Amino acid sequence: MSSSDIFIGETIGTAILILLGGGVCAAVTLKRSKAHNAGWLAITFGWGFAVLTGAYIAAGVSGAHLNPAVTIGLAIQGSTAWSDVPLYLASELFGAMIGAVLVWAVYYGQFHAHLTDPEIVKNQPAEEGMVDQTSAPKAGPVLGIFSTGPEIRNAVQNVATEVIATFVLVLAILTQGLNDEGNGLGTLGVLITALVVVGIGLSLGGPTGYAINPVRDLGPRIVHALLPLPNKGGSDWGYAWVPVVGPLIGAALAGGLYNLAFA
Repeated sequence: MSSSDIFIGETIGTAILILLGGGVCAAVTLKRSKAHNAGWLAITFGWGFAVLTGAYIAAGVSGAHLNPAVTIGLAIQGSTAWSDVPLYLASELFGAMIGAVLVWAVYYGQFHAHLTDPEIVKNQPAEEGMVDQTSAPKAGPVLGIFSTGPEIRNAVQNVATEVIATFVLVLAILTQGLNDEGNGLGTLGVLITALVVVGIGLSLGGPTGYAINPVRDLGPRIVHALLPLPNKGGSDWGYAWVPVVGPLIGAALAGGLYNLAFA
C-alpha cells in the first residue's frame, strides 16, 4: 500500500464518516431541520451508517481505519507498520476537518437560523465554563454537532467511559478478521464494525457521547473554533483531551489483549 493510497483513502473515508455522522447531529439539533428532536436512536443509527459508508469507500484503498484508535490498535497487533502510523493519523485528522466543514455547508441556513434565534441567544452562558462542574457545560449551542461532551463532568469517569467503549470497538475489529492484505477492514468487517458502533452508542454512549475516535472529536472541534458562526459560544477546550486520550488508551489495551489472548 502506497502513501498516496493511505492519504486518499483515509482522508476521503474519514470526511464521509464525519459528514454523515456530524450531519445526523445537525439534523437532530438545529431547530429549522426537518429531523429536529429526532432523538438518540436517530443519532446512534446515523453514526453507524456513517461508519458503514465511509469504511466501504475507503476499505479497498487504505484499509478504512478512519480512526487513530483503530490505527494504533492495528499497529500494536502488528497488521499496520508503525512507520505508516503518522500518515494515517494526519490523513484522518485532515479528513475529519473536511467533513465538519461540509456539515456546516449543508446546514448553513439552519446554523444561521438556530444561532440567531432569540431563545438560543438568551440561553447562552456569559463565559465558557461558567456552569455547575457536575453537568455538561454550555460551551455553545451547536458544539454538540461538532464534538462530544459529558453529561456529568468527572475526568476519571469520562476517560474510563471512552477507554472502555473504544476497547470494545478495537477488540471487535481485531478479532473479526481483516482484509486480504491484513491492514484494515474487509467487506464483512465493515458491516460488523458499523453494527458494533451502533451497539456502543446505544449501550455506552450516554455518559460522554461516545467519541471512540480522537479525530471524530478533535477535527470538528477545531473547525467549530474557526468557523464564522454567530453566537456559537466556546469550544470547551478544557474537555478536549478526554476524547483523544481515552480512545488511545482503550485501543492500546485492546491491541495488547489481542496479542496475549487471540494471536
